[in-house]
Amino acid sequence: MNALVKVQRKGQVTIPTRLRILVGLADGDLVEASAEEGRIVLTPKVVIDREYTPAQRRAIDARLAKADADIKAGRVSKAFSSHSEFLDGLHKAAAKTSARNTRRK
Repeated sequence: MNALVKVQRKGQVTIPTRLRILVGLADGDLVEASAEEGRIVLTPKVVIDREYTPAQRRAIDARLAKADADIKAGRVSKAFSSHSEFLDGLHKAAAKTSARNTRRK
């Protein structure tokens, strides 16, 4: 689909709604502009913000430290080689829990 758009002051152009919908662009999305063989090509881009605030970094580090402590203390789940093995283990654990709760009553 092609569309004719007018270049405004400061080089601004409006991408028609039909084109934005067609490529999945929404308000605030970023596009990369490049020149290819005398044409301007706009390509939608996803940018991942990899920076964390100091508070976020402390929270992440605390969770990682807790996970490391759990692993060192042996508080980890068994590794399963298939989903059916996982389900079998889940059913056995549920049966143990059910039996334990029945004895308490």
